Amino acid sequence: MPNQPLQNQTRIYLDNAATTPLSQVARDAMSPYFDEVFGNASSPYAVSRQARNAVDKSRSQVAALIGAHADEIAFTSGGTESDNWALLGVALANIESLKESGLNQNKGHFIVSSVEHHAVLEAASTLRELGFMVDEVRADALGVIAPETIAELLKPSTLLVSVMAVNNEIGTFQPVEAIGRLCRERGVLFHTDAVQAPGKIAVDVEKWSCDLMSLSAHKFGGPKGVGALYIRRNTVMKSLLRGGGQERARRAGTENVPGIVGFGAVALEAREKLESGSEHLRNLQSELENGLNKIPGAQINGFGFRRAPHITNVSLPNQRAETLALNLDLKGFAVGTGSACASGAIEPSHVLSAMGLDRETSRASLRISLGVQNTLEEVEEFLETLKNLIHREGRKGREGL
Repeated sequence: MPNQPLQNQTRIYLDNAATTPLSQVARDAMSPYFDEVFGNASSPYAVSRQARNAVDKSRSQVAALIGAHADEIAFTSGGTESDNWALLGVALANIESLKESGLNQNKGHFIVSSVEHHAVLEAASTLRELGFMVDEVRADALGVIAPETIAELLKPSTLLVSVMAVNNEIGTFQPVEAIGRLCRERGVLFHTDAVQAPGKIAVDVEKWSCDLMSLSAHKFGGPKGVGALYIRRNTVMKSLLRGGGQERARRAGTENVPGIVGFGAVALEAREKLESGSEHLRNLQSELENGLNKIPGAQINGFGFRRAPHITNVSLPNQRAETLALNLDLKGFAVGTGSACASGAIEPSHVLSAMGLDRETSRASLRISLGVQNTLEEVEEFLETLKNLIHREGRKGREGL
């Protein structure tokens, strides 16, 4: 029996902060490495040397995207692994030195922000279980982490500060340059989760004074299952994955050659098209937010501080985000109600809660995230559909009185 077409298909995809479509550039670059050049990049013969050369080329492409050296890029399975490795790798490296100095883990201190991705927050919980001290720096009402609030928490024993570059739920572009400079002045390692940044804003590890940076390919047109951790030269880290000597003995496991090649291809494309791509996204976001602001009572969360051009989080009064997202899906639109990794949770977004939004406002919030493939016509159609749904729900509510 032939496959039946889906009854309800997504026509207009507006959840690009969760993942993006695979770009044609990545698809074309990856294709030979599934069959023609299938070798293990760590083996010595011709087909494997070809794979190794491809990995090395991609490493240089990813490094160029963020202003790094190629040998500072270690490929991972994605942003979650990179975030975990950044925090836990530093902790593991310091356990030994702390013991040698007559101290214990309780003298090792970390700072993370309250609006981080769960990959950072859960890693921080593990640090506490290991006996390290962890402080959580609070965000303000716009979701911003002020450098001075971090300065107040820094201790002589602080090992690392982790603040994400672009928030995955509200799009806030944190003042990472000032935070990184503060950490550098105080001799503290600085890690940033930059997963949502490439292709939308310029990323520069030197300008941001980063020691560690997390990246993920599928957030800007690359394949799923591949990411990277930037590790500044001379940064002392321990490996999380033990086994072989891949990634310069930093991360064991056979390299995902097709994925890495796709990552390199979109890194090159994102660098070359940053200006035009970000301008296109900004135009779409402006159209979207102008339309949302015409909805009575709508509140764009984080508005008033600089944000990346692809993420808009809006609270809609007297609505349930889950219901709206479901009804939009039935109309062929895909939108988010928060972080994709927390989409099964019934609790309000931890990011919106950290900003001081009450439970009802948080649960009435949609995340609309744009991609370079989206058009103004799609944004206009989405706005019209959303307004019709809100009007319909409002009418139902009045009829039920």
